[in-house]
Amino acid sequence: MRQIPVDTNGATLMVAQVPQTKMKDKRNGVIATDRDTGHTLMTVDVLFVMNGNAEVITVTVAEPDISGELAMGTPIALTGLVAVPWENEFNGQKRHGISFRAVAATSLAQAPAKPKAA
Repeated sequence: MRQIPVDTNGATLMVAQVPQTKMKDKRNGVIATDRDTGHTLMTVDVLFVMNGNAEVITVTVAEPDISGELAMGTPIALTGLVAVPWENEFNGQKRHGISFRAVAATSLAQAPAKPKAA
């Protein structure tokens, strides 16, 4: 499967929707897991803004690799973001698209300052 690296330098990335558990089969409630680690996969909708253009992309990340509070509007860093073209046939209809996967999703929001001990 071909993976195309995505350069996020110069882009502004923000959480558009909080992480959700990725489902392998919604009808039967089967949760998607990483083939190598067995970790639960999550999807994060991310607002990707670059060169005056904005798009919402859905990025898949393993649950342990999501760090910080990813509330709506939170600035985010995506480590190892790749685009993966896909194609399949369902009920005689050919479909194709691009899925996105990241090694890690990290909140860039600063944690509230802790009071100093007297």
